[in-house]
Amino acid sequence: MPELETVPTHVAIIMDGNGRWANERGLPRLKGHEEGAQSVLAVLRAAKAVGVKYLTLYAFSTENWKRPKDEVDGLMTLLGSFMQKHSREFLKNKIRLRVMGELDRLPRAVRGGLSKLMKESAKDYEHTLIVALSYGSRKEIADAAKAIARKTAEGELDPDAITEETFSQYLYLPDVPDPELMIRTSGELRLSNFLLWQLSYAEFYVTDTYWPDFREKEFFQALESFGKRGRRFGGIVTQ
Repeated sequence: MPELETVPTHVAIIMDGNGRWANERGLPRLKGHEEGAQSVLAVLRAAKAVGVKYLTLYAFSTENWKRPKDEVDGLMTLLGSFMQKHSREFLKNKIRLRVMGELDRLPRAVRGGLSKLMKESAKDYEHTLIVALSYGSRKEIADAAKAIARKTAEGELDPDAITEETFSQYLYLPDVPDPELMIRTSGELRLSNFLLWQLSYAEFYVTDTYWPDFREKEFFQALESFGKRGRRFGGIVTQ
């Protein structure tokens, strides 16, 4: 494990390239997702080992529902079995599971398993894994705007008193700090409707490595790159 000068409190990852990884090997796309699940475990363990407190993984977007039904069904089955298989590890290692997105669109069995683990892991934890499922950032922002509009219409909120901090309190997980580092695999240079509000000042790290091949070594390389950045937030870095 490398000696890191700076460890981000919150790392967000767009896990991309499962399908291409499988296609290049002549395998079904679901095999790429299965191998990608092993990368989830590897990165989760590595993040815990170096002291990353929050890890957010973009697992399934609102747009992903457009994919072929057999792939979506396979993904949901994989998700359910993954959480069930590794729930004991979550609890033993004090990792809290949180999920954000349109969870009512998930299969009932998957929702039930996720709810059970979220409840159990919230009792005693030191690290948090956030999984974005059926998630879209524009939908999250729109939902926040609707909630604020209702509060304003009911006279509970003064429009002139609304600040960025106020708006943030109406997002899905308002108590979670914004990510400091966003990693995207497979070389794509876009956000894909992921945490548009929260990533305003995050450092970006893009690698050509497909997600199924992204393991501890690649994760540590991203953290090392982050440690070398000068984070100015619009100001000037002083020596």
